[in-house]
Amino acid sequence: MPPTPYQKALQLLATRAHFRRELEAKLAQRGYPVAEIAAALERLTEQKYLDDRATARVFVETRLERTSEGRARLRAELLKRGAPEGAVEAALAELTPDDDLPAAREAAESWRRKGGVDPRALARHLERKGFSRRAIVAVLNGELDDLGIDDGS
Repeated sequence: MPPTPYQKALQLLATRAHFRRELEAKLAQRGYPVAEIAAALERLTEQKYLDDRATARVFVETRLERTSEGRARLRAELLKRGAPEGAVEAALAELTPDDDLPAAREAAESWRRKGGVDPRALARHLERKGFSRRAIVAVLNGELDDLGIDDGS
């Protein structure tokens, strides 16, 4: 006998935390009826197995422990995974500083240790990592100073 939507959702949650929309999509892909999916997700929410805010918080904490990333990148990743806007905002407000310059410097240092030397490539790298333009410019100004390059100002 195949698992119920509730059982399948529990199996998926046992592997990693999911957002409600993620679970809903995965269960729908497996052909479960919409009403049964909704009932299963409600039950999981009531039992506190499904919590979008907690999942967003853990996601941000984990990403920040592993690598330096900017708010824009974290936001995009959370939204792509199906996190609701409110959960995204709460996690970012609680766990990421408004000033991402220290994290951008950390990412630049890591990039440099891997052999990066071109300031333009560094700017692209930091942009992909989701850092603010202000932080990228500040890091690049520091890079130019370190390399003894006049930035024209």
